[in-house]
Amino acid sequence: MSIKVQIQKKLGSFLLDISFQSESRRIGILGASGCGKSMTLKSIAGIETPDHGSIVVEGRTLFDRDLKINLKPQKRNVGYLFQNYALFPTMTVERNIAAGLRGSRREKETRVYEMVKKFQLEGLEKRLPGQLSGGQQQRVALARIMAYEPDVILLDEPFSALDMYLKDRLQQELMEMLADYKGTVIMVSHNRDELYRFSEELLVVDEGHIAAAGETKELFRNPVSREAARLTGCKNFSRIRRIDEHTAEAADWGVTLHTTRKIPEDTQWFGYRAHDFVPVWGSGGENMLRFDLESSALLPFERNYYLSPNICWFVQREKIEELDERGMPDYLLIREDKILFLK
Repeated sequence: MSIKVQIQKKLGSFLLDISFQSESRRIGILGASGCGKSMTLKSIAGIETPDHGSIVVEGRTLFDRDLKINLKPQKRNVGYLFQNYALFPTMTVERNIAAGLRGSRREKETRVYEMVKKFQLEGLEKRLPGQLSGGQQQRVALARIMAYEPDVILLDEPFSALDMYLKDRLQQELMEMLADYKGTVIMVSHNRDELYRFSEELLVVDEGHIAAAGETKELFRNPVSREAARLTGCKNFSRIRRIDEHTAEAADWGVTLHTTRKIPEDTQWFGYRAHDFVPVWGSGGENMLRFDLESSALLPFERNYYLSPNICWFVQREKIEELDERGMPDYLLIREDKILFLK
């Protein structure tokens, strides 16, 4: 499968300017609310019309402003799973699944039966959406999409309205249901954990443009830009003054850091994830911050410590025992291999 999207759309003072090409089967789009994620999906689906650009799926042009091509949504063979699933409330499960199908009555009935079986909806065929649980509604919505075998499935924040337990269970269910789907799935979310779990390739969108893109796990390891690091969960940032290839002053942390890796010349920030500090008791040394506690928060599975100057240290449950035994550390070690070099 391949998809190529190059679009611009202006809405008031907001400009969506998105360009990406991918052959991955599972693509994630990560960004804060209002950054243009859903508008990108709606443009691919044909619900929104870009001002400029083109959208090509599997060599088939869905939209091209210059060539005056703009296929209607029903001609695009794109499945769109809305946040609220958008099931027809007065239609039964089987009629909802059949809604997008073409062919003879017998062909439709056969396809609906296949989907009911595949998505474990046996016994629910005659029920209305209002009589189903959230998980059952999601399965019906997916069955309706998969029934007509789209080239692309678009998932728009599919878990945003769910509580944590249900969200975790439905994420797993969704991944299992899509396991044998050969087409491209694009999921947008503001939740980095969902996309880390789901996607092979990740696009990080900030204020209408792509701030970073690449293989998902590699992008979390090396997010490249400050905005991408922030959206992938990094809490600690400092502007830097580069002294040489292996030395830089972290101005906001009041410490000079030495690295065995070369610090790229275009590095403007150091980033450091809150879980990566190592506590040190006793005298300080290289690449250490003095432990100057300002406040703390006790959470169910970790403790969060907020230090001066503007440092977050998050300690997970398995390490809390050591703190309870030894007391607060004197320093925090910044592991050289965990420093993020950011533009």
